Amino acid sequence: MKFWLILVVLSPITYLLVNRSLKNKTTAPVWLCWLIIMLPSCIWTIWTYIFGEQQPLPLPVLLFPLIICPLLYGWLVQRGRIDKPKDAKDAVETSKNKNIAMAQPTAKTTTPRPIDSTEETALRNCFPWNVYYLQNIDYRPQAIFCRGKLKTIPEKAYHEIKNNVEKAFGDRFFLIFQESFKGKPFFALVPNPQAKAEEGEVKSDQRMGLALVLFVITLVTATVAGATINGTSSEKLLSDPSLVLPGLVYSLPLLSIIAVQKFSNYFVAAYYKVRTTLPYFIPFPFLLDSFSLGTLGAILQRKSPIPHRKALFDIAIVGSLLGLLVVIPTLIWGLSLSSVVPLDESSIFNIQAQDPRLSFLLSLLAKLALGSSLTAKMAIELHPLAVAGCVGLFITAVNLMPIGQLDGGHIVHAVFGQKMAIAIGQITRILALLLALIHPYFWIWTIVMWLIPLIDQPALNDVTELDNKRDFLGLLAIALLIVIVLPLPNAIASWLNI
Repeated sequence: MKFWLILVVLSPITYLLVNRSLKNKTTAPVWLCWLIIMLPSCIWTIWTYIFGEQQPLPLPVLLFPLIICPLLYGWLVQRGRIDKPKDAKDAVETSKNKNIAMAQPTAKTTTPRPIDSTEETALRNCFPWNVYYLQNIDYRPQAIFCRGKLKTIPEKAYHEIKNNVEKAFGDRFFLIFQESFKGKPFFALVPNPQAKAEEGEVKSDQRMGLALVLFVITLVTATVAGATINGTSSEKLLSDPSLVLPGLVYSLPLLSIIAVQKFSNYFVAAYYKVRTTLPYFIPFPFLLDSFSLGTLGAILQRKSPIPHRKALFDIAIVGSLLGLLVVIPTLIWGLSLSSVVPLDESSIFNIQAQDPRLSFLLSLLAKLALGSSLTAKMAIELHPLAVAGCVGLFITAVNLMPIGQLDGGHIVHAVFGQKMAIAIGQITRILALLLALIHPYFWIWTIVMWLIPLIDQPALNDVTELDNKRDFLGLLAIALLIVIVLPLPNAIASWLNI
């Protein structure tokens, strides 16, 4: 019965999150998308109800819904995706940001106001011939494209033309500077829907009450999960709620890791005057004690465009690196409290007998924490604090994947440009799929990568490149992802005697 009660609590929260994420993005019925998201939980609950809690979930029953339902959800959302003009991709992938997509408050489609001959003359005068030689102006439903030849360095051209456009049109337009897929820089003027209501919308974006409620619920679900990881059965928790307190050893470090990552993103975005929501924690009361994690992390929604690639890079990398600075000491401490047990190779993720060799970084930290007690053919029975560190490490690895709108996708976009970032993302997907055919461990990474769209939103100035320091940090982030995801090589394992 308790599982049904959990579903009753989880269902409205999930519906609100799905409704918020799909609003103005697809015509697919929200209730159907929500039903697909809830289907795995329903299947597992029905299995538990029929066969009892003592009967573990068969691997196909566990994995099949996790694979099929996200694919079905993505297909349904994509099928009902609201069509946008083809040239919107050239402008900013403009309308992935729903605020940019709303041009006129009284119109259903994004159509910039026609500019008369006088305004067109003013627009042409915004482009000095020795900065950007303007050749033609192309009017499209979502933007006014200004195409020509760049005559100076990109950063100087963007700032000078941006100042000229602001003098001529005020805050009526966003000015976007981007390279086409043929490598030619162009400018685009996109209507700014926040021109008259920016101050009023800042408060509504924060939604502090919603963020606080979601955090409290997540703290509860993660603490209960930590208590079950610590060996307390759900029946004992129901009879004596005070037994949930040891679960704080798991929940507080895990939520701290997530908070550091997301609030770092939030404050760096605020530094660059990019409007975002507060981080929304996602509670997840899993249905079986042995698989309970309590949360799916947190989300941060951006409400205004990124000004340039430097800001895009800084917002992405600061959260991941600072989060990792919390993850590593948490893992070392948690592993030092863990015990060594015989290796059970039948399970990829097993907190009673976790194989640290599945991750290069985890192997090194485990050897550092456990010393000579960790040897070949031995695994680790993870302490709840170590489980929190492992989950934090997994979340960091997911964030660093060079795909789409993940932090790693932002990083490679900022370092290499949008066109190269799309190619890197596709190559990463294919490599993950090939590795998954060799070792089943990589299937979880492969599924995550193929569920995330490749294309990232460009910055307003998406042409000016980064400095050498940021380029180095970007390569370092990719290296960190590799050492987290790739297993420990046999040669190094033999050298370390693990």
